[in-house]
Amino acid sequence: MSYFADAGTLARKDLLLELRSRDTVPAMLLFVVSTLVVFNFALPAGASPDAAYGLLWAALVFTAILGLTRAFAAEREQRVLDGLVLAPCDRSTIWLGKAIAVVAFLALAEVVALPAFALFFEPVSWELVAAVVLANVGFAGVGTLLAAMAAASRARELLLPLLFLPLVIPIVVGGVGASIADDPGRFLGFLALYDLIFAILSWASFEYVVAE
Repeated sequence: MSYFADAGTLARKDLLLELRSRDTVPAMLLFVVSTLVVFNFALPAGASPDAAYGLLWAALVFTAILGLTRAFAAEREQRVLDGLVLAPCDRSTIWLGKAIAVVAFLALAEVVALPAFALFFEPVSWELVAAVVLANVGFAGVGTLLAAMAAASRARELLLPLLFLPLVIPIVVGGVGASIADDPGRFLGFLALYDLIFAILSWASFEYVVAE
């Protein structure tokens, strides 16, 4: 239980920092809502509803990148990551705690984004909500690992999207499919499988990433 207690402590630390600084979540909220407003005017009248779902998932992906860019900002600026690596706990708890915090930030942004999508485009179905929940796990699992890798680079704002976007294409495919397909269960299962595989890979490899 101490493993999950350590991860919970790290996640709580990130959430408390965000409550005090309000740097990440407001930026994510403003970005995703502004993007949906722009898409509302850019989409031609009479366009297929399927196009609206594609635009929503594009907005969610770039909102996730915005949040992940700030995931290790506090540790990088204050050189706290070195201390976390040297702490007497499993290094993978850093990944788990960060991933939990990223999921929370994404969920807060989507609490506003999905009603805005329903207002501008299409009603929000349970399939879409389920796909977004599963996608958040995938975004956070893969993105936290890549954000830790990019944090050591001077070009981290460029490096993170270059690494992140190719790996989350399956999430976009599964999310759009679950939103518009007649049989969304297949796509939701695909998203769950993606989350499981990449969460295990990210968890297992995080120790080697932060050690370098």
